[in-house]
Amino acid sequence: MLNRLGWIGLVAAIAMLVHWLAVGMIPGRLMGIAMDRIEQNAPVNAMGHAPLSTAERRVIVRPSPDLAYSTCLFDLSQGPVAVSVQPMDAPYWSLSVFDDETNVRFVRNDRETGDQPLNVVLAREGQAVPDGSEAVRVPSDRGLALLRILVPERDAFAAINAARQMATCGVIE
Repeated sequence: MLNRLGWIGLVAAIAMLVHWLAVGMIPGRLMGIAMDRIEQNAPVNAMGHAPLSTAERRVIVRPSPDLAYSTCLFDLSQGPVAVSVQPMDAPYWSLSVFDDETNVRFVRNDRETGDQPLNVVLAREGQAVPDGSEAVRVPSDRGLALLRILVPERDAFAAINAARQMATCGVIE
C-alpha cells in the first residue's frame, strides 16, 4: 500500500508521462500523418494544388470549403528550398510555414506583400541562402509550406486556380 508521498510521486510520474506524450510525441505524429496524406497531392519539394474541399474530399484536417489549398512538403536535407507566390486577384491569401512538429515558423498574407511577389528561402541553421533573399529558418529538415487562398464564390475558382499555378517550390540549385 502506498503512503501519501508514494501517491504524490506516482501521480507526478503519470503527469510527466502524459505531458511528455502530449507535447513531445503527438504533434510530430500528427504532422507525419498530415504530410503523408499531402504527399499524395504532390512530390516533396514541389508545389501541389488541391481541388476545392468537399465533404467527400479532404486532404487537410478540417478544411474550409471557401479556401483553395496549395502545399509544398519540403525536405531541406538536399539544400535550401525557395518558395515563390505571385500576387493574385483573390480577396485574401496567405503563406504559412510549419516545421515537422506543427510549429508555425512563418506567416505572410497579401495585405503585407501588397501587389509584390512573395519570395522566401526555407533553410536550416547554417545553410547558406542567396544574398538578398528572405530566409525562413526551420529547425527540422522536413516541414510544410501551406498557401491558402480565399475563393469567394465557386465561379471564381477557375481564375484563382490559374493564378495559384504560378506558385513554385523547389530546391535551390
